[in-house]
Amino acid sequence: MKDYNKKLEKLVYDYPTKYKEGFTGEEIEDIVSLFPELNHDKFNDALMGITCMVIDELTIIYHCDILTALRCGIENRDMTLEEWD
Repeated sequence: MKDYNKKLEKLVYDYPTKYKEGFTGEEIEDIVSLFPELNHDKFNDALMGITCMVIDELTIIYHCDILTALRCGIENRDMTLEEWD
């Protein structure tokens, strides 16, 4: 499990995003497409209530939030208390 988490973390933080702050909607769609078995409901639930920013009129989602959402979607689970920020 530790190896899986490191690989997922590397994928998210090394992903070639347009903005260093995080992911655009299109980039989120691209990274999600790498995981065909992902539970989209769990992924989307993990993104509810997060903090984001707007750059050039695009909503930018932070890397840490995408990482957590991917973990939840891949593992088919809700966020843990420790994952709330």
